[in-house]
Amino acid sequence: MDKNISFTLKVWRQNGPKAKGHFDTFEMKDIPGDTSFLEMLDILNEQLIEARQEPFVFDHDCREGICGMCSLYINGHPHGPAAGATTCQLYMRRFKDGDVITVEPWRSAAFPVIKDCMVDRGAFDKIIQAGGYTTIRTGQPQDANAILIPKEDADEAMDCATCIGCGACVAACKNGSAMLFVSSKVSQLALLPQGKPEAAKRAKAMVMTMEELGFGNCTNTRACEAECPKNESIANIARLNREFISAKLAD
Repeated sequence: MDKNISFTLKVWRQNGPKAKGHFDTFEMKDIPGDTSFLEMLDILNEQLIEARQEPFVFDHDCREGICGMCSLYINGHPHGPAAGATTCQLYMRRFKDGDVITVEPWRSAAFPVIKDCMVDRGAFDKIIQAGGYTTIRTGQPQDANAILIPKEDADEAMDCATCIGCGACVAACKNGSAMLFVSSKVSQLALLPQGKPEAAKRAKAMVMTMEELGFGNCTNTRACEAECPKNESIANIARLNREFISAKLAD
């Protein structure tokens, strides 16, 4: 059975993108080790509400490691110290009694702070709108085996598609680059025949939109790969570069 722990919690408070932020410090007592990190923040907010104080704002939704909403920077790591896991999959047993836990928002010019640790990741939506789709004729659905795809390609495309768009790659990168996110979304379509007709247009449009939105350049430090909760590979970035160069040469 997990032991209860007590620790110091420092959370970032900020009223908006142009407001000056600061840390608030709270002493959390006797939190069960099997409590998830988000549940611990729920406990904090219950205490704040009971004390008639403003609750701490953070993003969350599915709490199953699927949606990518739980975008918290914990003790210097996007999503916290657990590898291959989102914040909602992080449990307090990972920390020790007496620890100081610091919680911050994603730090990126492309992700402005809405409130406290909730940031606007609409930039990712704009990148997807620029080319992360295929144009198909709707109507009678095709049989599953109508388009033959090698299993290796299908498996790799599925691995790329596991990217949940949380933004941890941007938060981890010293340049604030979105290349791992963009390359994963380009790769999942580039590997499949359904994505071939618009491949050139897709690569150019998504890269150009990424640059216009203020994301930094990739310098191959691999911090994005190390911190990605879904273990996306930087091999996707190499594929994106090939797709982009091929598209520009075709022009």
